[in-house]
Amino acid sequence: MAVPPLPSIMIEPSVRAALLEDLGRAGDITTDAVVPVEARAETALVARRAGVVAGLDCALMAFRLIEPAIKTDVKRPDGNAVGTGDVIATIAGPTRGILSAERVALNFLCHLSGIASAAAVIVRSIKGHHARLVCTRKTVPGLRALQKYAVRVGGGFNHRFGLDDGVLIKDNHVAAAGGLAAAVTRARAAIGHLVKIELEVDTLAQLEEALRLPVDAVLLDNMSLDELRRAVALADGRLITEASGRITAETAPAVAATGVDLLSSGWLTHSVPALDIGLDWR
Repeated sequence: MAVPPLPSIMIEPSVRAALLEDLGRAGDITTDAVVPVEARAETALVARRAGVVAGLDCALMAFRLIEPAIKTDVKRPDGNAVGTGDVIATIAGPTRGILSAERVALNFLCHLSGIASAAAVIVRSIKGHHARLVCTRKTVPGLRALQKYAVRVGGGFNHRFGLDDGVLIKDNHVAAAGGLAAAVTRARAAIGHLVKIELEVDTLAQLEEALRLPVDAVLLDNMSLDELRRAVALADGRLITEASGRITAETAPAVAATGVDLLSSGWLTHSVPALDIGLDWR
C-alpha cells in the first residue's frame, strides 16, 4: 500500500532550516564566485546503490526554495525500488541554485532513503511471520516525523511519535514508582479512555506480574530467543508482545520466529547507513 506523502507544511521548516545552516552568513561564496549568474544546467538524481526511495519531496523542496525557477521531473517517487544507475528525478534550471541546494537535497534524500531501504530489508526478512517492524523515539532531533515517514515507506510501522500519544512504563519509571503494580495503577488512573499502556519487562517473572495488571502491551526488553518464546507462550494472546533490543536485518528473522507481535528497532533511525545517491551532470 502506498504511503501518503507528508504535507509540504510539515517538511518545509526542516528543509529551510537545513538550507539556512548551510548558507551561513554570506551564502554560497564558492558557487557565486565560480558560476556565471546566467548559467543553466540539467542534472539528475541517480541511485548509486539499490534501495528504496524516500525523502524526494524534501530534496526537491531544497532546490525550489533556493531557486523557484528550477524545474524538476520525478521518475521514481518515494516508495519505489531503485537499482544502481536508476534516475530518480531530473533537475534543470539556474546552475547556481542547483549547486547551492545540492548538498542539503542529497542529505535528506540519502538519509531517508537509507532508512526506507533498511526497513524494507527487515520487512522482507520476517515475511511469513505475523510480526510487524516498528521504529522508536531514537530519532535525530527535529527529524522525527521525516524519519518515521521513511520507516513507513519501507514497509514498517510507527511506535510512539512522542511522550504524549501513549503510556510506556519503562524500568526507571517502575523504580521511581516503587514497583510494576504501583506504576500501572497510577498510569491507569491518570489517562483517558483512548490511551493504551505498555509496560517494559526484563524477566519472565515480571511478565507474570504484568499479566495480572491492566496493561495493553508488554515490551520484552533484551530477552534471549528462548525467553521470548516462553514469554509469547505465557502471554498466550492476552496482550501485545513487543521484542526490543538489537533488532537489525541480521537478528530480525530469528526474533520474529519466536512469535512476538512487534519488533522495535532503534537502529533504523539512529544508526542505519545512508543510501548512496548522487547528483549527476547531464
